[in-house]
Amino acid sequence: MSFSYYGELCTEVYDLTKKIGQSFSGDIEYYQERLKHCEGRVLEAMVGSGRVTIPLLKSGLLVDGVDYSSEMLDSCRQRCEVHGFKPNLYQADLKELALPSKYEAIIIPGGSFLLIEQRSEAKEVLKRLYDHLEIGGRLILDLHLPSNNYNSSDNGHWGGSSTFHLPNGDIITMEGKCVEADLFFNQYRVDYIKYEKWRNGKLIQTELQRFAKRWYGVEEFKFILESIGFTDVTVSANFEFGKIPSDGNQQFVYEATRL
Repeated sequence: MSFSYYGELCTEVYDLTKKIGQSFSGDIEYYQERLKHCEGRVLEAMVGSGRVTIPLLKSGLLVDGVDYSSEMLDSCRQRCEVHGFKPNLYQADLKELALPSKYEAIIIPGGSFLLIEQRSEAKEVLKRLYDHLEIGGRLILDLHLPSNNYNSSDNGHWGGSSTFHLPNGDIITMEGKCVEADLFFNQYRVDYIKYEKWRNGKLIQTELQRFAKRWYGVEEFKFILESIGFTDVTVSANFEFGKIPSDGNQQFVYEATRL
């Protein structure tokens, strides 16, 4: 069985556990506050199925979305239509991003930037995002540090096994195994996650996902942003703008400006 990247079963679980407008530690409210004066376009990179984008659209912002997963984009499109929106949604690899618009702000909520496995690729993505910002435009994203316990769930991602009951009566079981980890030197972890969908006691679908994360030190990531060309880089803790980070268990929100 080949690996999927946020495939059909993963998307179903994602939709069930990350509902539209569901705020994690106040992240949606933070992005709404920091973007409320935007008059131009906003891009949510790694948009997923619209948990953050739809509340931003409801607040009156002009938001586009981009994601690598076609399944996630299909879900996002359907969810947006239910709420009366038809935003521009693009399928693209962020390393090769070439959208027709420039943006007043680009956001990556939910720690999703950590899913870019290689540092070299992460830097290329940041360059592409920089090029898609208007002069004076802002990049806003949040990150976190890894858990000290390899076997525990990490910031909302599952460890061990879980069971999810779908509205139509189907069941999805999910089993995650850490297959490789070096959290404190090379700062990465790789899990294999197996999804199985069951209907009336029969297995009807299986999906295997390779789930990798790459972390950054607080000052390290600030330096990377500055090396790309970003200026006025601020780091705030726990979705309180200007709050100085003081604890490795906090969420770290970066805001940086294109010259």
